[in-house]
Amino acid sequence: MTDRLRILHLSDTHLYGDGRLHYGLVDTLAGLDRVLVRAGELEAVDLVVASGDLSDDGSAASYRLLRERLEPWAAARGAVVAYAMGNHDLPGPFEEVLGARETVLPVRGFRVVTVDTTVARSGYGLIGAERLDRLREVLATPSANGTIVVLHHPPVPPTTGLFETLRLVDPAPLLDVCSQGDVRLILGGHYHHALATSAGGRDIPVVVAPAVANTTDVLWPPPRERAERGAGFAMVELSADGTVRAHVVRAPAADDGETVYDLSAEAIARIAADAGWKGAS
Repeated sequence: MTDRLRILHLSDTHLYGDGRLHYGLVDTLAGLDRVLVRAGELEAVDLVVASGDLSDDGSAASYRLLRERLEPWAAARGAVVAYAMGNHDLPGPFEEVLGARETVLPVRGFRVVTVDTTVARSGYGLIGAERLDRLREVLATPSANGTIVVLHHPPVPPTTGLFETLRLVDPAPLLDVCSQGDVRLILGGHYHHALATSAGGRDIPVVVAPAVANTTDVLWPPPRERAERGAGFAMVELSADGTVRAHVVRAPAADDGETVYDLSAEAIARIAADAGWKGAS
């Protein structure tokens, strides 16, 4: 047991089982391989977190590609792997290849709890009473060094307009449960850009990993939304006293910065109508 946990946090790999390109442009499997080569420079890793949208087509083949890369990489370093469901993931193939959608993993005196925030055929996230009760029951017994909650939809507001109706709906109950327990850190993805902030009654640190598939341009003027080529990950250290240090690392390629998509306000409205939370203002 140790009083410090070293985490490789990656998200939004958006893999395809048949080798297709994301948006017809991006080889996401090559991006994942590049991320793992770059992350191989880390001095040590105890935990590998993959926080959702692991597949884009939801195929078992895509999850096998992910597992075949992450698990040997982690095993070579004595690390544990935690997978979380994202809105692009499909429950059946996910569970067939990666295991249960919600898990509790002990890692060096810390506890890692994955929470499924997905809603079938929707882009937004929601945590119902059953999932909250399950998390509350887990947290009722403290772990030695504290708990890390891993989910896809971050319990903090989005930075860009595309995610306004694709956010986690009503995160307050989740944050209340986490604040009442021994949660030291919340890890998420979904936004396709790095973010470090805090939330809840205890100001629990929240780290959102950059995506492997592409990078949201947080400076692009609204109401448009742009993503560019670029892959990265977060390296996070968590101490038993609750101290968190997070760094964002890019895994560069020659075409980084090229536009993957540039959405108009009308295109964003169509996405909201198709997959967004209908109760959004």
